[in-house]
Amino acid sequence: MLNAFNWQQFMASFFVLFAIIDIPGSLPYILSLRKRGKIIKPMKTAIMAFCMFMMFYFVGDAFLTLFGVDVPSFAVAGSLIIFVMAAEMILDVSIFKEAADTPKDVSFFPIVFPLVAGAGALTTMLAIRSQFAPVNLISGVAANMVCVYIILRLVGVIEKIVNPGILYMIKKFFGIILLTISIKLFTANIMLILEKFLTNPAQ
Repeated sequence: MLNAFNWQQFMASFFVLFAIIDIPGSLPYILSLRKRGKIIKPMKTAIMAFCMFMMFYFVGDAFLTLFGVDVPSFAVAGSLIIFVMAAEMILDVSIFKEAADTPKDVSFFPIVFPLVAGAGALTTMLAIRSQFAPVNLISGVAANMVCVYIILRLVGVIEKIVNPGILYMIKKFFGIILLTISIKLFTANIMLILEKFLTNPAQ
């Protein structure tokens, strides 16, 4: 397996996933969670996200099939969650209501899913799986999780050195970016679902 390691494939898989995960672009939302008293554990987040990627790498198709869900439907569901998160950032509202038993630790939701190991990143990994040797793609995922860990560790420092007004403007800007990503993810996959339905209406 190690003999199949290729730097070019590793770098290609790393940058494709880095662009999709876009953890730097999620910083404004992460900062807003911290201001609401939420706890984000960098190491826990990175490990859980890596495990989620690996689960989908090896058994993603079978796991979704077990519940009668295809990849486009999964992507559409993820896009709707991202849409709601973007709306929170843009409109300064809390759509995800907190109950008495809502955990303070948000390392898994919404950080691991859908921000890091979201529908877009997972479906992208499944799509490029055939293009890279396993060791190269898995290494690319692992390197991205190291980046996630480092950036989450630096959130407190960033919060202290960046002017609150600038953070507010960045939050709005990336809210629009997240909204755009959600719409793109939704439209691309809803078309696949409709195409499949029109081709095979009996299914």
